[in-house]
Amino acid sequence: MKRVFLYIISLLFFVSCGSQKKGDGETLYSGTIKIAVDESFKPIIEEELQVYRALTPEANVTPIYCSEVEAINLLLKDSVRLVIANRRLTDREVASFHARKFFPESIRMAISGIALITNPANTDSLLTVGQFRNILTGKITEWKELYPQSKLGKLQVVFDNPDSGLVHYAIDSICGGDSLSSTLTALKSNEEVIRYVSQTPSAMGVIGANWIGNVRDTTRLSFNDAVRVMAVSNSGHATVVNSFKPYQAYLALKQYPLTHDVFILVNDPKNGLPTGLMTFLTGDRGQRIILKSGLVPATQPVRLVNVKDEF
Repeated sequence: MKRVFLYIISLLFFVSCGSQKKGDGETLYSGTIKIAVDESFKPIIEEELQVYRALTPEANVTPIYCSEVEAINLLLKDSVRLVIANRRLTDREVASFHARKFFPESIRMAISGIALITNPANTDSLLTVGQFRNILTGKITEWKELYPQSKLGKLQVVFDNPDSGLVHYAIDSICGGDSLSSTLTALKSNEEVIRYVSQTPSAMGVIGANWIGNVRDTTRLSFNDAVRVMAVSNSGHATVVNSFKPYQAYLALKQYPLTHDVFILVNDPKNGLPTGLMTFLTGDRGQRIILKSGLVPATQPVRLVNVKDEF
């Protein structure tokens, strides 16, 4: 009888310890997870995680910076439970989750845009959306087709990654689903695009708007001086008056035409650390970091500042 009693006590002890370990493994504010992030958002997510780690020391979040396609595939395979991307989940992707009894969410985190950059030696800096569409589809291939006096020759358009969210945005929102020209090229990151354009007079780079800021300017009212940022117009003819650069105010007012939303894609049925991180990113502190970065918070009011620019 005594042996049976000790056996039961031991069994309860181990069950209790196992349950406690499982329960302590992850909460809204503690645990270890990986998240997948479209590489174009690396600067802002690095800032977000720096503050988040300081506020939540028991939370260990490791970001995987990759293409948007890779990031969403990791979510679909349950390798990560949170993704930062340029788009919502598609109906087909949501249906895939529902078939497995999962119910993911697509939550707006910020308003961003794609920036067009050229070499500082290129003084032509105005472009219409229609012209950009014709460049992407291969109807315009020479700089002189945009600016008759240009002597730069062939246009070299460079994206960050062939599977990035910027490429999908260009296909879906700019080209209306038409294929991109085979003459366009892609590197591996936004950093590589900036470096390439800064060294290549005939290049035009397509990068995320949060990569163009001048890190030495805390007001975020100036751009990286290694490149020239183009102004884009929604009109048929680009002028200084109707063309806009991706300043924060113009993103917020949607006056800059190449604007898009940034989403948190989360599949967290246990309401654990991914939900806690999502709450931080969409809460007051997380949104203030977005505001400081030069993008536009999705859940907080923004005080707009008028910007005077020279083209």
